[in-house]
Amino acid sequence: MIRWSRAEPSLNSWRPNSLSGPGLGHPADPFWARTLRRWNAVCWVLFGALFAGLALAESQGGRTYAALALLGCVTLSYAVLHRFPGNPVLRPYAYLSVLVLALGGSAYFWSGYAALFIVTLPHFWLFGRTVRASLAFTGLATVSALTGSLLRKGWSAEFLGSTLVSTLIVVAASILIGLWIHSVVEQSGERARLIEELERTQARLSEAHQRQGAADERERMAREIHDTLAQGFASIIVLAEAARAGLATDPDRSAHQLRSIESTARENLAEARELVSSGQQSQVAAGSVAQTLRRTLDRFGEDTGLTVDAELADPDCDQRTRIALLRCLQESLANVRKHAAASTVSVVLARQPFCVELEITDDGRGFVVGEALGFGLDGMRKRLAELGGQLTVTSSVGDGTRVLTMIPMVPAESVPMKLTPRNRR
Repeated sequence: MIRWSRAEPSLNSWRPNSLSGPGLGHPADPFWARTLRRWNAVCWVLFGALFAGLALAESQGGRTYAALALLGCVTLSYAVLHRFPGNPVLRPYAYLSVLVLALGGSAYFWSGYAALFIVTLPHFWLFGRTVRASLAFTGLATVSALTGSLLRKGWSAEFLGSTLVSTLIVVAASILIGLWIHSVVEQSGERARLIEELERTQARLSEAHQRQGAADERERMAREIHDTLAQGFASIIVLAEAARAGLATDPDRSAHQLRSIESTARENLAEARELVSSGQQSQVAAGSVAQTLRRTLDRFGEDTGLTVDAELADPDCDQRTRIALLRCLQESLANVRKHAAASTVSVVLARQPFCVELEITDDGRGFVVGEALGFGLDGMRKRLAELGGQLTVTSSVGDGTRVLTMIPMVPAESVPMKLTPRNRR
């Protein structure tokens, strides 16, 4: 139900909440704020109607004046509590105690006390801080009203057959309605708590997604830089060292190596501009995948002097697949250049029914695959995993290395055939 707040400045500072503890706060729910405002207006109208009915319906006398005084006391207390909820004297329980006594006195002085009793029954649920307190004050009010009526009527048939039964029925209905409203408000509070918790969880999840997205983007950029700029710089260093060593003995070869350095530097510059400007995938692999790989192999053979055997099919690949194949070839050739000490490199690009395969084999010194550390192979695996592919590395010390790249592709026969005049029949 709605519990009274010790700290808020008006009756509109109530809020629906659980009745198990102190009721501090304000009604953030607009529905409850509107309900309380409407109830206040109705309550004042009913109090006015009670004053009018008491003044007009009863004969003037001591009992009438006493009933009017009790009704005025209740009305004044309610007005003070409504207007000054933070006052230190008249608190909710004090008001309910006044109401209990006033109901007993009204039942003794006024035969129409039942109207006041019905009007004020909801107050025991509005101002009671707990269900137990609301039930206790409702019970006390019932006993007080019946006692006052008993003192006025005595143990008569009218009291037993009319007053007692009707009062108990009204009180039972009030308790049932109060408990139902309490249950509804408790469920509303629980839903509000769950919604708030859900919002907090969604905010934390959104932050986690943002952090994960930033981490994924950093990892992607690191992989792009490693596969493009870092490999290019490594090639430039090797070519520069070879050119410097051959300046005196083989100037023609040194000049060729310098041209290779210039070409590699230009390619790196273009890659850097693309990474800085948009962060998108490089367009270096645009066009035929076989031609792209062939240019890379020719450059590698010229720069290193190694024998390169290539058997390259020309499957129809999308841009991401072409880039993945090119990066895997570049990384494998960079590893051959830096670590393998090989004399021959064999490259095979083949289109299988459901995938495209790129195999790079060298006759170098080999290595233990399980002990291989570094960013290159791990970056290749992650790049291929994004396309649903896989990387298989086979090597042993002294027996060379075989790197097999597999990227799945949609078979041509699975693509829906467009209707033409010939195949519409």
